[in-house]
Amino acid sequence: MIEVSNVSHRYPASERLVLDNINVRLDEQRIGIVGHNGSGKSTFARLLNGLIAPSEGTVTVDGFDTVKQASQVRRRVGFLFTSPDAQIIMPTVAEDVAFSLRKLKLSKAQKAQRVHDVLSHFGLDGYGDHPAQLMSGGQKQLLALAAVLVTEPQLIVMDEPTTLLDIRNAARIKRVISRLEQRVVLVTHHLDQLADFDRVLVFEGGRIFADGKPADALTKYRELMESQLAADEEAEANW
Repeated sequence: MIEVSNVSHRYPASERLVLDNINVRLDEQRIGIVGHNGSGKSTFARLLNGLIAPSEGTVTVDGFDTVKQASQVRRRVGFLFTSPDAQIIMPTVAEDVAFSLRKLKLSKAQKAQRVHDVLSHFGLDGYGDHPAQLMSGGQKQLLALAAVLVTEPQLIVMDEPTTLLDIRNAARIKRVISRLEQRVVLVTHHLDQLADFDRVLVFEGGRIFADGKPADALTKYRELMESQLAADEEAEANW
């Protein structure tokens, strides 16, 4: 269970509220988050594993406060960034995955087995000694996901993981997500990826504009975007 209570957030040196009094409880297996750039969706996602602390209010994951009990939260919640380069740290593929296990009390043999298993799962077992930064874009995103999954989190938050990928690799990541056993919160601009999700939140102006089943929530999002586009076109016509 994720519970967000009376949460607002503004970044230092900014008067603008990025999130404005958010109250929501999330317990579904697959949750999608959409909204245009600047709507607050990525800030909301970063609240869920403590990457960002709310300016006001509280966020709890399975009863653990993301600020007061950050270490417990991060053991439960993995985070995948838009660009895999933001989280690939070590020189080789196997070393990068193993780096995620550094804080766990596992033997060398146990760590090696976990690394082998997760790379095999993603078809990367033949790339253990390969330079991580020389992988293709799709392979890098799989590697970044492998480095998250090797710690066996219960929830994975993904912030636009297919935005920088071509159509083929975006489809590949979509298939991988659909097969994950973990709960998933997915922030995306690719609305087709959310068709079979359990719930979708639409962010607008730092607030939740719509919340419901994908078909209903995404219809409201498309209508919102169409109205904003029409307003932009009218404003441009009056320049």
